[in-house]
Amino acid sequence: MRLKIKIFTLCGLGLMLAPQLLKAQNPIITDVFTADPAPLVYDDTVYLYTSHDTASVSSTNYEMKDWLVFSSTDMKNWKNHGPKLSPKDFSWATGDAYAAEVAERDGKFYFYVSTFHKDDDRSNGGAAIGVAVADSPLGPFKDAKGEALIYNEMTTDNPHGWDDIDPSVFVDDDGQAYMYWGNGSLKMVKLKDNMIELDGEIQYYNPKNFIEGPWVYKRKGLYYLVYASKGEERERVEYATSDSPEGPWEYRGILADSAPNSFTIHPGIIEYKGKDYFFYHNGVLPTGGSYRRSIAVDYMYYNEDGTIQKVEQTEEGVEAVE
Repeated sequence: MRLKIKIFTLCGLGLMLAPQLLKAQNPIITDVFTADPAPLVYDDTVYLYTSHDTASVSSTNYEMKDWLVFSSTDMKNWKNHGPKLSPKDFSWATGDAYAAEVAERDGKFYFYVSTFHKDDDRSNGGAAIGVAVADSPLGPFKDAKGEALIYNEMTTDNPHGWDDIDPSVFVDDDGQAYMYWGNGSLKMVKLKDNMIELDGEIQYYNPKNFIEGPWVYKRKGLYYLVYASKGEERERVEYATSDSPEGPWEYRGILADSAPNSFTIHPGIIEYKGKDYFFYHNGVLPTGGSYRRSIAVDYMYYNEDGTIQKVEQTEEGVEAVE
């Protein structure tokens, strides 16, 4: 009798859990470890460019050898297109493949990456930003300059050698392109129309609690700067707004709390088919952690005054859209 009761209870529990397991979506990529989401909407498709964590379970540092691309037309099912670029594709680069972002202009796709520069006549090493280009969001991508767009000696406001990382490129309605990046401080520079040359001096900002991972976009005439910030123990996400892509930036508050089981968090924001989405990474997959991260996505909601409601990080994720 007891055995029958136990079997019934366990079966009942399984039936109760089954809908929850089927409903759970986050993380959205489960076959590989991914981080630093950079979503791009193009031709009714979401392309998701990611870092690729390959560190072992026992590793105490990042191992990131290439950049991956995924795509979806319903925000629920994601196709893995595999690696499309690596530091080895840049003759001047060495080391790992850190956060990157792709911007489209006039039918070409510009892949801005952060990695490290070789110690040579031009640079004494340190973090650097490069740019590759392709005629398709899936590549093939090739180095667009033959040299780094930004290298360590070009910025001197921080003493550490990894402050030139995490590029975010935004093209305004008037066609002017801007690139934002940084660790420890936020940098910004205009880009020429060809998207591979600087157009003016580098500007420096210090948004409240800024650490790294800027994401810049425009909505209803207001410019948004979203970034990884100093949490109590781990990074979280905060944001600021401005009437100009060049600032000044007005601090608006915390957008998302720290991600579970990951010291870092990295935002990526899009509007797609009438809904707003917040991409980020956490460390919740089995054997995951700060060096084995996974990308997730949840809904994001605006208030009438343009401020953003705090994002709720969920296991359920988002529903499919047509």
